[in-house]
This record gives sequence, structure tokens and C-alpha cells, in this order.
Amino acid sequence: MARGLCYKLRPSIGKVSGPQQPPKTMDYDLWCGPAPNNPPMRNTRNGTVHYDWHWIWDYGNGDLGNQGIHQMDVARWGLGKKELAPAVLGVGGRLGYLDDGQTPNTMICVFNYGDSELIFEVRGLPTKDYLGATVGNIFHCANGYLVCSSYSTATAFSPKGEIIKQFGSKSDNDNLHYANFVKAVRSRNAGELHAEILEGHLSSALCHLGNISYRLGTDQPFNKKTNAFGDDKAAAETLARTAEHLKDNKLNLDATTYRVGRSLKFDPQAEQFLGDKEADAMLTRPYRKGFEVPAKV
Repeated sequence: MARGLCYKLRPSIGKVSGPQQPPKTMDYDLWCGPAPNNPPMRNTRNGTVHYDWHWIWDYGNGDLGNQGIHQMDVARWGLGKKELAPAVLGVGGRLGYLDDGQTPNTMICVFNYGDSELIFEVRGLPTKDYLGATVGNIFHCANGYLVCSSYSTATAFSPKGEIIKQFGSKSDNDNLHYANFVKAVRSRNAGELHAEILEGHLSSALCHLGNISYRLGTDQPFNKKTNAFGDDKAAAETLARTAEHLKDNKLNLDATTYRVGRSLKFDPQAEQFLGDKEADAMLTRPYRKGFEVPAKV
């Protein structure tokens, strides 16, 4: 089993009383692109308009697809999967504060590959690490587990938690990826790329699948035994840790609701959901005139 962690503090973005004016230095129509050109319904002062879009569904996809995509990529790569998962379920909510954000700040996504599983966790409230990682990955294997606590370090542990081996890289520089991309653009030689575009598509699409499940779900009391994860012990344990995390942040779970997403089946070859037209409709979006993305290029 692979686990992706995005435990990254995301404070409330606050609330505004109504439509806001975009900064005068901003071409807001161009910025919106294919998304609806509606006035911002969030604080646009102090440059926050250039980041808080991550938490609005018309423009962003929450921390699952913001910071989380990097850890999702490593989790899928570690499992050796070159296709999307045939089953997905996402649960969570925007918990711990009331603001103009829409995307969940607390989330669990379970991707079932049949022979293996990928569980992804998002936490935006203050939290403790899990097995030494906050923004990172954990791989649970037959003879122990591997904790990747950064892009350049990893530690292998025995089932009892004893360190077996430590791994490290001399560089933790993300700019090397940018330089590689620019080099390939200049040379027009795709073979120079460290990774094919398909790799980015698959990892990004996993994030979208988790969000689709979540958005098609229903809000339920947190203290209700929903059995959302069935007999999946790893997922149930993850939900139990999430409940303790919320209690640590002074949430009264008896008065808290969270969204239990729709359990979705997916055809990895056709990249379509099975028997769910409502979910299929969310695989794309209505494009605003002038910013259409053609089905075929």
C-alpha cells in the first residue's frame, strides 16, 4: 500500500460581504481563462487573489491537486501503476473554520487497484506527523515500510519500527525539473524529458477522480457509523486518526458533518466511469467562449 500525505497548514482565507473588485493590475478576463468570469467572492487584497483560487472549485482543486499532486505522483510511481485506479472513494470537508473557501481542507481518498491500494490524506489544520512524515509518502510492504519525508530522503523500517537503511540525494532542487523541461522545449526532442507527459496526466487525473467522488457525496454526521470504507482496515484506521486529529483541533465531532463521497467504479482504458453519467460529466468542464479546449488537437 502506498500512502500520500499533504499535511500542510492552510489558515482560513476569511469571509467577505459580497462581490469584490479584482486588482487593477490584473487582466481578470484572461486570468479566468475557460472558467466563468464572475467577480471574486473572496478577499483580493494583499495579493491573495493570486493564491486563494486554489480553494475555489471554478479555478482550483484544493490541496489534493495543489501540493498533493507531488505526493500523489510519488505514490503512484512507487506502486508501479501506469493507469488510473478502477475504484475511488473520497471523504472529508472544510472543517475547523468558516470562510469563502470551497474545497476540503481535510480529506481522505482511497484508490483501489485490486492488487494494491493508494490512500491519500489532506490536512490543512495544525497536525502531528505520521511515522515521521508530513508532506511525503509512506510505502507499507510485506517486510516493513518506507518513509519518504522529503523529495530527497527516505528511511526503511522493519515491521517493529527499527531502521533498516537510510537513503538520501545530494540535491533537493525542484528547479532541475524546470531546466529539463525548458531544455526539451528548446531542442524539440521529447526524448530528453525525464518523464513523459502521460506521467503527469495519470497523477493529476487521480487527484481529479478523488475530488469527483467527494463532490458527488452527501454530508453526514461525523459520529455516525457510515461504514464508508467497508472492510478496508487501512482506510478505517486512517479515518480514525483523522477524527483524533480534528479533536486535537477542538472540533466537537458530535456537532460536525463531513462529506462521504460516492463510491465510483472506473474503466482505466476508456478513462470513463462505469454506469455514472453524472460523474462522467465532471471529467471535463463547460469552456467559456474564446477559451475552448478542443476534444482533438
